[in-house]
Amino acid sequence: MSATVRIPTPLRKVTNGEDKASVDAGTMVEVVESLEEQFPGLKARICDDDGELRSFVNVYVNGEDIRFLDGMGSAISSGDEISIVPAVAGGS
Repeated sequence: MSATVRIPTPLRKVTNGEDKASVDAGTMVEVVESLEEQFPGLKARICDDDGELRSFVNVYVNGEDIRFLDGMGSAISSGDEISIVPAVAGGS
């Protein structure tokens, strides 16, 4: 089962310029693990030490914010489009 992950410009230095990646995963946790295998260092940029999404990173599955689904446990199906969107504004 393969889903497509859209990589935002700020993370492309980790992905060697790739703007999307294909992952075989059933949950967001597996998506992140697959991305980390393909692009070492990517997980640390989008997840905290507990494996949860960093507060300034939003992830959407087919346009739905995973925070309103099941977070990192959100189900991923073949053909899904996952978008990683870092927050634009600064702050703490």
